[in-house]
Amino acid sequence: MSHALVQNTLSAAVASRIEAETPADAAGVEALVMAAFGPGRYAKTAERLREGSRATAGFIARRDGRIVGSVRLWPVVVGETPGLFLGPIAVDAAVRSDGLGAELVQACIDAARTAQAGGVLLVGDRAYFERFGFVAAPEARLPGPVDRRRVLWLAIGADTVSGPVRIG
Repeated sequence: MSHALVQNTLSAAVASRIEAETPADAAGVEALVMAAFGPGRYAKTAERLREGSRATAGFIARRDGRIVGSVRLWPVVVGETPGLFLGPIAVDAAVRSDGLGAELVQACIDAARTAQAGGVLLVGDRAYFERFGFVAAPEARLPGPVDRRRVLWLAIGADTVSGPVRIG
């Protein structure tokens, strides 16, 4: 099977389970994120970066009318390169082995490509995200403590990034 056909098949599968977040979903997303990460998430640098910003896009998965997965993209600038910051990804514990996390990430990547962003930045597990094309971005400096090995970049319009990260 060709790569393009695999990608189209994946995109069709994602489209059937993942939908764009709407303002009406905000409370359900917040409840899911709180259940996944707890109040300790507010102390994380990634959360501090998102604070006071508006998401560029958000995606959710529903089961039986309930939100069971969510992720958002946030506008950022890394040095001089505009990009999108992915996170947090939250998936209900009852469906974590169902592939929804990967589908949510793919929805973000597709949206970033459509938006012609320089790329997508995130703080996460390299072993998980490298299958999507993310690589280490040690020169991207977030405004607070972070394990630099977990700062990752997916190039779309800019191969590499360097410099301070701020909301765009």
